This record gives sequence, structure tokens and C-alpha cells, in this order.
Amino acid sequence: MLSTEEAGRLRVVLVRSRNPLNIGAAARAMSNFGFERLRVVRPYEAGFREARSAVDAAQVLRSAEEFEDVGAAVSDCSLVAGTAGGAQRTPREPLQRLEDAAQAIRTQLRAGSRVAILFGSEKVGLSNQDLSHCQLLLRIPTLYDHPSMNLGQAVAVVLYELVRQTDPGGPSAVNATPATAEGRERMTEVWIEALTVSGYTHHGPDATLEEKVRRLVRRLDLTAPDLHEWLGLLRRIVWKARQSKEQD
Repeated sequence: MLSTEEAGRLRVVLVRSRNPLNIGAAARAMSNFGFERLRVVRPYEAGFREARSAVDAAQVLRSAEEFEDVGAAVSDCSLVAGTAGGAQRTPREPLQRLEDAAQAIRTQLRAGSRVAILFGSEKVGLSNQDLSHCQLLLRIPTLYDHPSMNLGQAVAVVLYELVRQTDPGGPSAVNATPATAEGRERMTEVWIEALTVSGYTHHGPDATLEEKVRRLVRRLDLTAPDLHEWLGLLRRIVWKARQSKEQD
């Protein structure tokens, strides 16, 4: 089981949810399993805080944080996990079994890191742009010919898996704090700047290139000190490239 402090580091993030009753059901599931930090990204219905389906979970809805985009919603988290059904999209990363993903999430929570779990809209799930923010993708083992689940049910199943197991050996030791999503996003931006200055891209921001760079940065599994070092090196490269261009 997770302690209250460990559970408090988890952020459940609902992205573009269409039905306030589903948001209420997700809040109820969170309350059932001891999680309180709900974040919503551009919900379709602004009145979700009054959802009657949030039985005994009104406080979770009242304290829910609203964001305009996924990047802002996960910026303070060291691990971002996304849920994918495996049918509507072809993820760029392999889908992990729910129990394996839960173990990785528990390890981070026990190490003192904040973790976000993204759940997509009821109609289309998470977009490729949403998934590009994730280091870990998980799939609830539904039938492949009937993969879709109610949003509240999906949240309940994932949170139940988080609290039901005790990992062998207890909490894992870590040597350094993992880099946050905000830090990795800064590194992505500096990489794009370096590529632009070098002449790799000539047409301004490219969404596909941005997603590719973000995925590569995510795979580095950076610690906060390593991220600081990388940013310093990259900014030096950008400065040097600009100096060379001015001299030409």
C-alpha cells in the first residue's frame, strides 16, 4: 500500500473530458483509493464541479486544477504516464502491462517524485501530441475488439492496481531527483532552437519534429543535475552557432 504522503504525489489528469458525470465518477474512484490531486485539461463542460456522480468526493472536484494544455498540467511531474487502448492509435512507444507500469509508478512515488497519469477524452482518447509528453504508456488489458472503457472505470482500475500490490524489497533507493516534465520541455525547446540555428530546419516550428525531439529527450531518463548540465551545453552550442552566423 502507498502511504498518504506517497499517494499525495500522484496527479490524475483528465484530458478534454466530454461528460461531467464521468469526471465525477473519476473523482469518486480517486477518493475510494486515497488519491486527491485531480487535474483537468480543457474539459468540454465547465460545470463538472457539481457532478452528482462524485459521491463522497466533492472535495476532490472542488480542489481540481484546470489547465489549457497537457504540458502545463504535467510540468511539475518527474514521470508522466499515458493510458492507451491500443486500437485507435499506434503509439510510438511500446505499451506496458498495467501491473508493470503500476510498479514503476509506485517506485517513483516512494522515491519522492510527482507522477501524472493521463486519461484521454471518452471519444478519441489521448492524441499523439498528448502522448509525446509521456515517458510510459500503459494499457488496461481489455479485449482488443472492445478496448474502450468508461472514463471513471478506467481511472478506478488503474488506481486499484497502484494500491493493491506491495513491491518486493520495498521502496527503491535513488541517487538523484529525476528531471521534471517542465525541465525536459525546456531541453526540448533548446534542442529545437539549436536545430534551427544550425540550419537543420528552415521553416520555423515543426510539430512533427517537436514531437520527435520530445520523445528522444524523454527516453534519456534524465536526473535534475544531468538536465542542468545538458541545458548549459546546448545553450553554449546555440550561442556559438549564432556568433558564427554573425561573423559570416
